[in-house]
Amino acid sequence: MSPAQSKSMLVYRQVKCGLRSGLYSPGQRIDPATLASQFDTSPTPVRMALYRLLGEGLLADHARDGLHVPMLNEFALSDLYDWMERLLLMACDMDLAPVDHRRRISEMSVNGDPVKRTWQLFDAIARATAHHSLQRAIRQTNDQLAPIRRAKQDLLTQAREELAPLLAYWQTSDIPALKSALRSYHEYRKQVAPRIANLLSQRMDDFH
Repeated sequence: MSPAQSKSMLVYRQVKCGLRSGLYSPGQRIDPATLASQFDTSPTPVRMALYRLLGEGLLADHARDGLHVPMLNEFALSDLYDWMERLLLMACDMDLAPVDHRRRISEMSVNGDPVKRTWQLFDAIARATAHHSLQRAIRQTNDQLAPIRRAKQDLLTQAREELAPLLAYWQTSDIPALKSALRSYHEYRKQVAPRIANLLSQRMDDFH
């Protein structure tokens, strides 16, 4: 791997981590020059990293206004929730790997960060399948939803309580109950998608 490629991979991983953690919020512009300065590199590795994220749907190209964290309207948001639900249910219908994949979150406390825990649970479900294309689809959608989960925490105040049964059903391998809980979890989010989209739109004003 060349130095430029190595630096690009570092920027890619760090920006993706920032999207998951809430460092970057929906609607926020990602400034390549700032990243180049932050990582002490030239613009080329930064552009390589950002366009990879663009290809994964984690950034949106606003032409002359540059790259932004995607800002979804209520219809796109509802569609993304529906897609996440369908992917997870598809994974649950497959032959899942033995308990070793569940062991990664078996000690996970629901009292931790619910946004991080949700990402970890859905990632664990992806990892438990032997279908690599499905794994990639779940991980990409999981990453696309991560900034939204972080930004809407004040709106969906029962996220920890909703997550508790999902974790319990996964850890005990109660797949029928898990599927039912996943349907309820995502159905509620599809119902409140207009409120979430409105909240995100209001917060986007902070970046303009």
